[in-house]
Amino acid sequence: MPTNALYLTIDQGGHSTRAFVFNHAGQIVAQAKYNTHVNVPRMDWAEQDPRELITSVRTVVQQVKQQLGEQFYKVVAAGIATQRSNIVCWDKHSGEPLSTVISWQDRRAHQWIKQFQGYNSLIHQKTGLLLTAHYGASKLRWCLDQLRTVKNACDSHSLAWGPMAGFLNYSITRERRHLVDPANASRTLLMNLAKRDWDDELLHLFGVPKEPLPLCVPSRYDYGTLDIADWPLPVTVVTGDQSAALYAFGMPKENTVYINMGTGAFLQKPTLNRVVHSPRLLSSIVWHDAQHTHYVVECTVNGAGSALTQVEEELGMEARYAEQQFSAWLLAAHNPPLFLNGVSGLGAPYWVPDFPSRFIGDGGDWEKIVAVAESVLFLINVNLQALGTVTGDAIQQVVVSGGLAVSDGLCQRLSDLARTSIYRPQQGEATACGTAYLMAGCPDVWPEGLKGVWFYPKDNPELINRFARWQNEMQQALANDPVGSH
Repeated sequence: MPTNALYLTIDQGGHSTRAFVFNHAGQIVAQAKYNTHVNVPRMDWAEQDPRELITSVRTVVQQVKQQLGEQFYKVVAAGIATQRSNIVCWDKHSGEPLSTVISWQDRRAHQWIKQFQGYNSLIHQKTGLLLTAHYGASKLRWCLDQLRTVKNACDSHSLAWGPMAGFLNYSITRERRHLVDPANASRTLLMNLAKRDWDDELLHLFGVPKEPLPLCVPSRYDYGTLDIADWPLPVTVVTGDQSAALYAFGMPKENTVYINMGTGAFLQKPTLNRVVHSPRLLSSIVWHDAQHTHYVVECTVNGAGSALTQVEEELGMEARYAEQQFSAWLLAAHNPPLFLNGVSGLGAPYWVPDFPSRFIGDGGDWEKIVAVAESVLFLINVNLQALGTVTGDAIQQVVVSGGLAVSDGLCQRLSDLARTSIYRPQQGEATACGTAYLMAGCPDVWPEGLKGVWFYPKDNPELINRFARWQNEMQQALANDPVGSH
């Protein structure tokens, strides 16, 4: 790629769609944002309007093109990154949506999917994942069983369905190809990790027809030509948000854990070309092209920023974790209550889909917010300890990004707790920056620009003691859990 080339990245996240234009040095030269809505019509549901998402993409792309002025012709390609486990159904002829976009946070089918618990070992071996309603299989089957429009389209062979990334690409490109990359396909519970293609045995197990699914293709591929704002860019990369974030600062290192702390917290430890299986952790594909296939061992904390938001709303508070008041609370809290965090389901390494959240001990509203924040760190630390035992490589450092990472207090607490150095880059747009790096062909030099901030472990006996108490409370709660899914 020429050194004056520019790259358009489309980052469709949980609450906004953003477009960025990066230069070959990894610097942002244009950006735009469109706030989107997540609807929660009932408990365990989370969905978005697919038409709004398409409108949001078109809007931000038009805006960055306007910002670029005459430089827009230097943009050589576009790339798309999305939340991996979101799914949607649509008519493959008209392109009209037949369902909402069902979010990764949605667990509406968690009772239905319990019937397959006896196949957990098979599922884990084939997909690298564990059985949970967060992934796409149960959502697709729910649509087929509950939505007449989807059933009719399936019967008439006009149904298209699958990861939201495929729908977005289909909707904004001229060719309307029905394709999906491996990072997004892998989050359906239907893709064989080794073959990087749909698994007939799993399709049969879940009763999900294969015909409406997209064609599985590499992360770098001819996905079509952008059909927005008279800007016919080739779409060359489609991937998942967490997968892209791993590459924000160049090629990931095997001795480093990368944590993106946003709505959820996602921990990734690269194993590059090796698939490493661990009984209670996830094995994920993050990149595949003609030359390379990269994997990680991954852990998920479902309730991170979403847990803070939920508890704030329940307490009638408006303060958010990014504000100065939150930092003051962290410093002032010497004996906050403990919070057992099951928001959006208890993820790795426990895997209890309907674990009831609860506070242990008393405290004021602001102390409860601190307790929720610390519960995220406690869950992260449990997973860091698990990651340190499965890959055979010592964890030498942790790199953090995402909305929660803007808090100095949380980063320092994580360093104190994990007893390791924490690096927070200045470039906070990890997903978009990583997508641009992949589009640029993974250059040997990908300058970071402004240097980030290091946090080094300090003695914090109060925090260490609270973590030990929290672990005891979690073990007791799990032992008494009637579901028995852990």
